[in-house]
Amino acid sequence: MPRAGLDPTSVVAAGAALADEIGFDELTMGRLAERVGVRTPSLYKHVASQDDLNRRIAALALEEVADAMGAAIQGRAGRDALAAAAQALRDFVLAHPGRFAATTGLQPTGPDDPIARAARRGMEPFVAVLRGYDIAPEDTTHALRALRSVFHGFATIEAARGFQWATDTDESFGWLIDLVDRGLRSAGEGARP
Repeated sequence: MPRAGLDPTSVVAAGAALADEIGFDELTMGRLAERVGVRTPSLYKHVASQDDLNRRIAALALEEVADAMGAAIQGRAGRDALAAAAQALRDFVLAHPGRFAATTGLQPTGPDDPIARAARRGMEPFVAVLRGYDIAPEDTTHALRALRSVFHGFATIEAARGFQWATDTDESFGWLIDLVDRGLRSAGEGARP
């Protein structure tokens, strides 16, 4: 019989929290079982496998970051929306590095896979940001990939303590936002007839 209070949602939430504490690569079913106070086999009543747990954590993280970015851009446009979305992504990655690490490298099994749905939802704030830049429809995918690469890259490097120089990372992040803003405005101007 499953332990009272445990269900798939609480197990995934505990796994995500543990991943944030110890790192996603260190998350195991054994460590999670210890955290929630059960024996490892008991977890399999709530998640099918380590892979299932990892995929559920990834979907959770993608949903959470989509919520954070979506809330941040409300009522904003142009550079303000870009900065708000980028900062929300950065804040989420810094606060939840383990669960966010789960989002990299997992392939959706199909269009109805929770990871696929959450990933699409996670891009919606950036799609909204791009509306303020007159990006040509045929360039939207390129622009989305650029935004994700630039801001995801910065945040994950920062979360891994990869920036070792003395220059303030907030200043570097502001510089990056200005650079991307100028690039998007330039791309939008090039799209106009």
